[in-house]
Amino acid sequence: MKEEIIIKVLDKASAFLNQENIQELRNILEEELYNCTISPTCTALSVINDMPGRVMLFLAAKKLDGCSKITIENYARILQKFCGVVHKDVEQIDSMDIRRYLALYSKSGVKNSTLATIISCLKSFFGWLENEEYITKSPMRKIKNIKVEKRVRKALTREELEMLRDACRSLREKALVEFFYSTGCRLDEVQKLNIADVDWNSGKAMVIGKGDKERPVYLNARAILHLTKYLTSRSDNNTALFVGSRKPHERLGRRAIERTFTSLGELAGISKAVYPHLLRHTTASTMLQNGASLAEVQHYLGHDSPTTTQIYAEMDTQTIKMSHLKHVI
Repeated sequence: MKEEIIIKVLDKASAFLNQENIQELRNILEEELYNCTISPTCTALSVINDMPGRVMLFLAAKKLDGCSKITIENYARILQKFCGVVHKDVEQIDSMDIRRYLALYSKSGVKNSTLATIISCLKSFFGWLENEEYITKSPMRKIKNIKVEKRVRKALTREELEMLRDACRSLREKALVEFFYSTGCRLDEVQKLNIADVDWNSGKAMVIGKGDKERPVYLNARAILHLTKYLTSRSDNNTALFVGSRKPHERLGRRAIERTFTSLGELAGISKAVYPHLLRHTTASTMLQNGASLAEVQHYLGHDSPTTTQIYAEMDTQTIKMSHLKHVI
C-alpha cells in the first residue's frame, strides 16, 4: 500500500520535477512513511486489485524509472491487448494462460520478433509484480524466450549517402540529413531539440537520450553549414530546431521527419528503406571504419550496454573485408 501511494504521488509530481528531484522526493516519502500504518480503507488512494489497475501502476513506475515515452506507449499497447483477452486478476494468471495467449497471437501470422517483444514486455510486467510482492511468483518464469534470427543492419554506403544528399530539395532537408549523420542521434532526440541546445562555438549540442540522460553530440563542418543556412532562412519565432514549413511553423513532428527520409530515399533511388535511425547506423559504421573503438562509439551514441554497440561492429562487413585483404596476403 505504501509503495502504491509513493508511485502515484511521484507519477503526478513527474509533470513538473526532473529525474533527480523525483528521486529526492521518493527518498523523503519512504522515510516519512516508514513508521506509518496505512489502512486500505483509504479509498482515495487504494488501487483496484485487478489487471488493468496493476498495468496502470506498472506504467507509472516505468515512467518514474526514466523509460522513454515510446517505450511506455509500447508497454501500454501490449498489456492492454493482453487485458482484453485474459480476463483475470493478476494473482490468478498462470503459465497456461500466457501460453494460450501467445499461441492465439501467433496464429495472426506475426513475426517471431513481434512475439519476442510481447514476451519481453510480459516478463517485465510480471517480474515487477513479483518484486513488488503483488504476486508470489511470476507466471513468465516458465515461458522461454523465442529465438529471433539476427538480421544484419545495413548502413548507407558512401555512395548512397551522397545520393541522399543530392536528393534534398530544401534547406531544411539538407540540414536534417547532415544533422542526423553528424550527430548519430535518435529520432526522438532530434525532434525535441531547441535552437538554444546548440553551442555554435564548440559545434556541440546537448541531447536528452533514453533514461532521461543528457549527453553531448557534435556537428561536423557540413552539418554546421547547412543548419546555419536553414536557421537563417527561417522567419518564425519558434524555439524548436526544426519546424514545419507552413504557418504557424510548429515543431516538426516525428512522423513528418520519418516521411521526409522515406521520400528522400525514394527520390534518390536507394533500394533499401531509408529512415532516421538508418543515419544513426551509418554514423556508427563510419566511426568504426575510420578507427574509432567500440567503447568510443558506445559512449558517443549513448548506449548503456556494449552489447548494443556490438551490433554495429558485426554489421560492418566492409571493414572486415578490407582487413582481410590487408592482412591475409
